[in-house]
Amino acid sequence: MTAVIHPAVADAYRVFDTGEPLERQTASRLAALPGDAVLDLASLAHKVRLRYAPDARSVHACSIMNAKSGECGENCRFCAQSRHNSATIEVYSLADEEAVLRQAAETFAQGIEHFGIVTSGYGYLKMTPEFLRILGMIDLLHRELPGLNVCASIGVLGEETAAALAAHGIAHYNINIQVAPSRYGALISDTHTVDERIETVRLLRRHGIPVCCGGILGVGESMAERLEMIYVLAELDVSVIPLNVLVPIEGTPLEGSRTADLADIVKTFAICRLVHPGKIIKFAAGRESVMKDFQGLLMLSGANGLLTGGYLTTRGRDTASDRAFIDQLAQFGRELQ
Repeated sequence: MTAVIHPAVADAYRVFDTGEPLERQTASRLAALPGDAVLDLASLAHKVRLRYAPDARSVHACSIMNAKSGECGENCRFCAQSRHNSATIEVYSLADEEAVLRQAAETFAQGIEHFGIVTSGYGYLKMTPEFLRILGMIDLLHRELPGLNVCASIGVLGEETAAALAAHGIAHYNINIQVAPSRYGALISDTHTVDERIETVRLLRRHGIPVCCGGILGVGESMAERLEMIYVLAELDVSVIPLNVLVPIEGTPLEGSRTADLADIVKTFAICRLVHPGKIIKFAAGRESVMKDFQGLLMLSGANGLLTGGYLTTRGRDTASDRAFIDQLAQFGRELQ
């Protein structure tokens, strides 16, 4: 008996044949797929990833360091580091260079070639003493760990700070739009605007810096709003798209949030791949702690990257376990072809 593929999934096979991004109308139909068709969509997304994504049979792995923690003046509803929230976390000012070098070296020694320096706070519109210290860290890592891709996520930037990061050879810069721009103020924060983040993306791209920009699933958004976010990321032409699944943290406004529906998360990852056939789509926070036994399914639904180690204020999985996981994914992916 021949299996029947849902018409929307059959229409989406055009992406596999041509490499052209999925059109919005078909994406909307896929977002409404019934449960029995979701695995067909996941399989298509995996095939598109293998055909069009860079280094298709490898997984882009990166690790980050929380180099400055807490006391952030922004009121992001998911974030433990905001002083508007009451989460219990470790608070400290910018780490010293030796601490950053030590953690980067440990990461690099385990085969992880992308390392990100992350700081809490709004960002750096102008050159400040603290920003200059961050530039010094970047230079130190380049000097002491040749071959390491040094990345950063330090908030909203201005013209001169974006130019400085480009001059110091930053590999990727992460700044997420988090949700559909039309819902940013309601779902994420009203102490700054999503336009400030989008302008930072554009600044970085003008200076030739590859941008890592994505969002969070499970903060109260609809599937239609997830599609809005995915297509805005296409307009911005970012290089890496991290998709996080909300980890509700006690002391934040989202602490009691229900985990997003698994089928909807699978559909989101798969549609994101079909809209971005040749990009890195990275499964970040929530991979182990929220998705647990289903993380492998998500990694076979179009994703080709992951964040390993800790997630700023929440724990991740150790790098050695993730290296074994990556090897297993590669083997299983080959067997599915």
